[in-house]
Parts: sequence; C-alpha cells; structure tokens
Amino acid sequence: MGRNDLNLQDLPLFQGLNADEVDRFIKDTGAVVKHYGKEERILKAYEANNRIGILAEGEALILAEDSFGNELVGHRLSRGSLFGSTTAILPEYANPTAVETVSDVIVLWVPYMALLVSGPKLGRIHGIVMRNLLVSFCRKNVLMLQKLEILSQKTLRERLILYLLQQSKRQKTDCVKVPGRVQLAKELECNRSALTREIRLMKEDGLLACGKDWMKLEEVRLRETR
Repeated sequence: MGRNDLNLQDLPLFQGLNADEVDRFIKDTGAVVKHYGKEERILKAYEANNRIGILAEGEALILAEDSFGNELVGHRLSRGSLFGSTTAILPEYANPTAVETVSDVIVLWVPYMALLVSGPKLGRIHGIVMRNLLVSFCRKNVLMLQKLEILSQKTLRERLILYLLQQSKRQKTDCVKVPGRVQLAKELECNRSALTREIRLMKEDGLLACGKDWMKLEEVRLRETR
C-alpha cells in the first residue's frame, strides 16, 4: 500500500488539510511511513525515541511496565492514534511504556525537532497540525482518566460494564467490538478465568449478549438491577 492509498488527510492530526497539504507537510518535516507485522514492538520500554508516531492503519496496545517488570495494558491504539510523544518531547524521561501491534500496522513517523522548526516553511499548515496535536494530547489524557475510572471499580462486573459503556460511546454503537478474552483480561487487569466466569454469569442474568469479537449490554435489564 502506497502513501497515497492511506488517505492520511482523514487522520485527526491532519484535520483541516487536503491531500496535497499533507504531502507537503511530510516532505518538509522528513516524515516517513513504515510497515510492521503483528505482535511486533514498535517502541520498547525505556527506549530513546525522537519521533512522534501516528497509526495510519491497524491496531496496537500501550503496555506499561511496573517496577517489578510486570506488563500492564494501558489502552488500545487505533487508526489516527498518536504515540511516542512523551519520549520525543522529554528525552530525559525514562518512559516505562511500550507499544506492541495486535495486527499488521502502518505508522507515519514525524521527527519531533523537524516538526518544531518547520513553521516558517509550512505556515498555516504548521499551525493546523500543532492545533490538532494539542487536541490529541487532551484526548489522550481523557483515555488515561477513563482507564483509572475502570480500575477503581470494586468488582469485575462493574469494571466490565464501565468498559463497555465507554467503548460504546467511543465506537458509537451498542454492539461493541472487543479483543479476545486474554487481551480483554489484560485491559481490565483481571484473571482470564475470572473474566470468562463473569461474562457467563452476566449472560445468565440477561445483562450481556456477546459473540466471538463483540459484546452488547442489555441496558434495560441493567437498569432494572440497579
């Protein structure tokens, strides 16, 4: 797939620009497009990095490493998501997070310093991209707060319900696309067998309908139990 087939102008970072303006931005900043396979580490924990990555195709995960070397799932990245900005902007910070693909992906890498100094050449294009970048940072903070809200719930059932409600709003559908049970257990920070058991109980209680890669809360029944 060539760069022109990616419709990069549709990504949130380039909202307000046309395809020719995006091409000019890429040329003037020296940005590059790279392909990665499934289950490949795009960034490693504590790795030096001077570029901001934009996911142009596919899905990936943010993995956080704790002080004991255990990996926890932060949040899922989809088309348009940004990553690597913390280490690019703060090179002195030893970032304990990694990025791992869950499918084949395509990433647009933008050199951070080139982005900073390209303003005089790019003019209005640079201003639009920087505005969109700030919006993206704010949305990233929202995702982190939502993750904390999920993990603060007292029971696994409450975590799963809140997770599905958040995803329903994000995906704009009642029938939520979800990862496999192993990955979902990691995102909810629980045991896989405990998650499987809770899903079965919620189905038996009429609170949940699900298939291989989707789940749907039965909100009428859910309201009755509250």
